[in-house]
Amino acid sequence: MSINFQGTEALPVKKALASNYLNFTDGTSDWSQQYLPELYEQEVERYGNRSISSFLRMVGAEMPMASDQIVWSEQNRLHLSYGTGSDNTCVITTAASGLVTIAAGHAIRVGQLVIISDGTTTTKGYVSAIPSLPTDSTTLTVLPYDAASLDTNYADAAQIKLFVFGSEFAKGQSGMQGDTISPTFSTFTNKPVIIKDKFEISGSDSAQIGWVEVSGEAGQSGYLWYIKAEGETRTRFEDYLEMTLVESEKGGTGNTVDSALGSDGDAVGTEGLFSAIETRGHIATMFDSTVADTTADVGELIAKLDAQGAIEENMFFLNRERNLKLDDWLASQNSYGSGGTSYGVFENSEDMALNLGFSGFRRGSYDFYKTDWKYLNDGQTRGFINDIKGVLVPAGTSSVYDQSLGKNIRRPFLHVRYRASEADDRRMKSWVTGSVGGASTSDLDAMEVHYLSERCLVVQAANNFVLFNA
Repeated sequence: MSINFQGTEALPVKKALASNYLNFTDGTSDWSQQYLPELYEQEVERYGNRSISSFLRMVGAEMPMASDQIVWSEQNRLHLSYGTGSDNTCVITTAASGLVTIAAGHAIRVGQLVIISDGTTTTKGYVSAIPSLPTDSTTLTVLPYDAASLDTNYADAAQIKLFVFGSEFAKGQSGMQGDTISPTFSTFTNKPVIIKDKFEISGSDSAQIGWVEVSGEAGQSGYLWYIKAEGETRTRFEDYLEMTLVESEKGGTGNTVDSALGSDGDAVGTEGLFSAIETRGHIATMFDSTVADTTADVGELIAKLDAQGAIEENMFFLNRERNLKLDDWLASQNSYGSGGTSYGVFENSEDMALNLGFSGFRRGSYDFYKTDWKYLNDGQTRGFINDIKGVLVPAGTSSVYDQSLGKNIRRPFLHVRYRASEADDRRMKSWVTGSVGGASTSDLDAMEVHYLSERCLVVQAANNFVLFNA
């Protein structure tokens, strides 16, 4: 089935055009007729609530900052593992002698026990020698426990994966030799960007009434058209605050935006949510096919979460298509399901269930909560492009050191930082200039309403986030 919608959508413009005004001069019903037409004074809200902001308010917190840059550190892995790949090579060089070539700078030491696997055969071995110490040597000797040598199960040049699971020493033997394994951490940075907008109305137009009673998402109403225009400008700016933190990217090497803004080097841009996940998180195509395939998709997602932080509570923010596919899958998982409604995840209580709009479900040891993300459905934003289908966001918090407070505090994995001090709070500023609307700052016969914010998004532990693409 296909649906063809006719007509064009009216877009906001920044100057006066004929299409911005109501008129009765283009047909038989015009102002020259002697009979008063029946007028509907109120605007019809044909698009409902057009604002798309709400995502960051639902998943994060907002906190002030007083610097041009925010820096945080994240833990690295605890255990030692080495595998295939251009930057983490692990190859059996000479199977007969147990010689293994491994990534330079490895932390394996003599006496440790390792597990080796080529994807088909798994062997447990003992590290008997690491030639050319110190430990940044790229070779080590592994003796298998179940065979005379590695060539029993492996050929030369076999690509393997290897991880350390313990150690073994003989009676009276000296302790562990080699350098101590020192922990490392990864450092990430982000910077706030300044977001601005402005609304302007002349003194004459501000004193002019109309016959249409306007209304807006912020609750403003009246017969002055500029009330609606100013309200929409504010609402649009508030949406920009969220979209900027979701979509922005840091300036890369060779970008020309920095020169356009008068900045130096790569000082422009900020890391938004999508950029952070694409760089440090996971990208997946899931919930895009049949109910049976969705079962496999959820299993694959859980396996990925197990390999990362294993955060038990996670939130899906999906577009309508993927949300409905997930609903279909949930309804199919329970024998109590009927007519698209399943009560199993709600303790089989009909009063707790939602028809085709599940608030949450449990799979394995994980709790998942899901909702529609209007930004991905709106026909003038990401729904217009329709290339991103949703994100998975962990619902937990992390412990970080706050330099302002001088102690460790709990932070959501996803939160907003805005510039603020005792002198100026730049979370959401607005001020009026000119000589209209109560302002008396200049001789300009107009009212200018200015909006400004300076903020950035902090995405901590992005390895626990998943971006679902087309």
